[in-house]
Amino acid sequence: MKILTIGDIVGGISIDYLGKNLSRVVRENKIDFVIANAENASEIKGLSRNDAEAIFNLGVDFITLGNHAFGKRDLYDYLDSNDHKIIRPANFPTASPGSGYGIASVDGFKLLIINVLGTMYMNPLNSPFEAVERILEREKGRFDFAILDIHAEATSEKLALAHYFDGKIVIIFGTHTHVQTADEKILPKGSAYITDIGMTGPVNSILGTKIETIINKFTKQLPQYFTVADGIVQANGVIFELDTNTNKPISITRIQF
Repeated sequence: MKILTIGDIVGGISIDYLGKNLSRVVRENKIDFVIANAENASEIKGLSRNDAEAIFNLGVDFITLGNHAFGKRDLYDYLDSNDHKIIRPANFPTASPGSGYGIASVDGFKLLIINVLGTMYMNPLNSPFEAVERILEREKGRFDFAILDIHAEATSEKLALAHYFDGKIVIIFGTHTHVQTADEKILPKGSAYITDIGMTGPVNSILGTKIETIINKFTKQLPQYFTVADGIVQANGVIFELDTNTNKPISITRIQF
């Protein structure tokens, strides 16, 4: 089984780009399932319902979110009514819209997909460790493979979560920093891991945002309105290949297109 994870989608320009290129990448790499982080897809802060549906229509099977999960109000009801194919971080309060995990079927196998938010330099939420443990215990026996998207700032926190759940979750990947890391590996107990899968957004930008906006923020320390940059788009992603007989990862391959 091959699973493609796509790095943080930034803005409508990147949704359009995936619409033109994703099907080719899926076909050429014989992908069985596509997961995308889309918390910045609606002009940087949040995901609208229309953009969520557009992303599904272009071939993404499952969407994870992050600290901007609730940036667009029209997504709130949708989070509760889409069979949890869009999930927000599980360590948000239980009263928050949506769910922190979902179960998807792929070729007769059940994938448990979990999303958590880091707490270092991020929102002061509940422990992501405890949130994941509760989900694994609650869904025990109901899935074949578990997958975890850690949306976090600190590499140390991502690594700590990965080693804590090594052997329990088959695929563990990070999002949020918008920079693809080169540390893909199989951890000692068998989990496939990478610190950050990267970004789908404009190349000539700062993390998808117009360069001058970010420079002004640092040099003038004044409030800025963040807007998506223009120009050529590049998509970062990672292909995880699983052996469905042994329930173990075979390979991790970083891609850019």
